Amino acid sequence: MSKAVTSRTWFLTGASRGLGAHWAEAILARGDRLAATARDKAALTSLSERHGDRFLPLQLDVRDSAAVRDAVRSAEETFGGIDVLVNNAGHMLVGAVEEVEEEQARTQMDVNYFGALSATRAVLPGMRERRAGRILQVSSFGGLVAYPALGIYQATKWALEAMSDSLAAEVAAYGIHVTMIEPLMYPTGLAAASPQVPQDPAYTHARQALCAGAEAGGFTPGDPAATAEALLALVDAPEPPLRVLFGTGGLEALRTEYAGRLAGLERWDHIARLAQGKPGRS
Repeated sequence: MSKAVTSRTWFLTGASRGLGAHWAEAILARGDRLAATARDKAALTSLSERHGDRFLPLQLDVRDSAAVRDAVRSAEETFGGIDVLVNNAGHMLVGAVEEVEEEQARTQMDVNYFGALSATRAVLPGMRERRAGRILQVSSFGGLVAYPALGIYQATKWALEAMSDSLAAEVAAYGIHVTMIEPLMYPTGLAAASPQVPQDPAYTHARQALCAGAEAGGFTPGDPAATAEALLALVDAPEPPLRVLFGTGGLEALRTEYAGRLAGLERWDHIARLAQGKPGRS
């Protein structure tokens, strides 16, 4: 793993498990400073013991926007500023739109979208003042496509994508780069660790279609540990991408998806023209 030219200060949410745990280890292993959050700070004890004052563990529920602001302020006061924000905290509801309870849907949006929005807004004043910074939004391949039985989860990622796309254009003038990371399949236990949705037999076909779609797409699980090297390479890139896939198989699936969307819009272009009306008519 290559060394950074200069050490950086990171703020990473969701650092206690899954991809976030691998990333926290890699960030600290190369000598950078890290403020890391978890809903249970005790899960970060090992990192604290091994990395001392280069590591700041923070207990945080990203649904609490005031607590997010306080956590960012603590990191800035401890380390003097945040160079890289990684919005990784999240969970994944698996269930048809009708199956998901309203409270579950709101919580899903609060964690995956509003949590990332709060952290993003909190770091921006400091990054703008220094005219430098990296914001990495952990989206999903499901932020680019949508599958049955994942609609509520993917809605949060589509919202994150739209916000981040606009943000990138807004903050480029301040030397701030925004990158959306789109992981495909990784055995991190994300679904198992997420709230469960009561299953309605009426939507068994939707869950079956989800599994069949993954198989038909030829997606194979990637190595979660390998994503750490990819993350560091992104941050070291002078001109990072707006979007990047983590894992293989996604490009071909996206070519098929986007070709289908364009074909559908072209097939119904006569309706678009009908809705436009004739010039001069009000």
